[in-house]
Amino acid sequence: MGLEALFDPAFAGSLPRFITPILLAALGGAICERAGVFNIALEGFILVGAFAAVCGAFFFGSALMGATAAIFAGVLMGLLFAEFHLRRPGDPIVVSIALNLLAAGLTTYLLRTIFGVAGAFRDPAIVGFDGVRLPLIEDVPLVGPVVSGQSPLFYLAIAIAVGLHLFFLRHRLGLRIRAAGENPAALTAGGVSPERVRLYALVACGALCGLAGAQLSIANVNLFVENMSAGRGWIAVVAVLLTRGRPLPLLAIVCLFGFVDSLSFRVQGLGWPQQFTDMMPYVATLVVLVVLSWWRMRRNA
Repeated sequence: MGLEALFDPAFAGSLPRFITPILLAALGGAICERAGVFNIALEGFILVGAFAAVCGAFFFGSALMGATAAIFAGVLMGLLFAEFHLRRPGDPIVVSIALNLLAAGLTTYLLRTIFGVAGAFRDPAIVGFDGVRLPLIEDVPLVGPVVSGQSPLFYLAIAIAVGLHLFFLRHRLGLRIRAAGENPAALTAGGVSPERVRLYALVACGALCGLAGAQLSIANVNLFVENMSAGRGWIAVVAVLLTRGRPLPLLAIVCLFGFVDSLSFRVQGLGWPQQFTDMMPYVATLVVLVVLSWWRMRRNA
């Protein structure tokens, strides 16, 4: 298999499917980052959202209801984080690890309890999202396979990334979220509670991570597999930390990670060991981290 077979239209069409879940989760993490909440529970948020999406799509026969259930489950996870971090308060790292472990155990338990299966659940009754065809664009070489025929959540994620950039710049709540992370004392002096603003941030983060899980389970594939988030939440965390929660640079970084994630599946056809291809997204993450850290050190010097 040569490069022309590796980077074919099918590869281009697969990119949004890998980019969308990481982007949605990273945007949720960006809101927490700007609000001053160190949230590394994105992996657990995604996993719960993926399971809830399958439940909603299976029992209600609608992909939209599946996405709604995923949002609801993600919001519940965000409220749990807020309860133990903002109200108690607990250390955010400890709370994040606890929620990640809770998500892994809870989804495994519910999979056996509700559906009576272990490992994976697949059923024709799971209704997934259909691709959105864009008639004027789908015939354009290179661009068409990437832009047309994708899940509605892909277009929503791109719109949210752009909208979130403007939200942080222009909207009153966006400015308050930034103040909660950069100068909470000034926010308190203005009569606004930083804890309440951080609660809003955690709820929004949970909703976006729930949609990321829905993309995995009822848009990419119509099934649920134990631990199907497969480290995407951690990649999203790294993307947030690298860009310091800025949405447009975040979009660029996530596109790079999604490209490598998609490429790792394609190169298995070249006979490369699966262990190496599974490692590729994380190697790319480390390389980007080292390069940006070096660049920031040079700039500060």
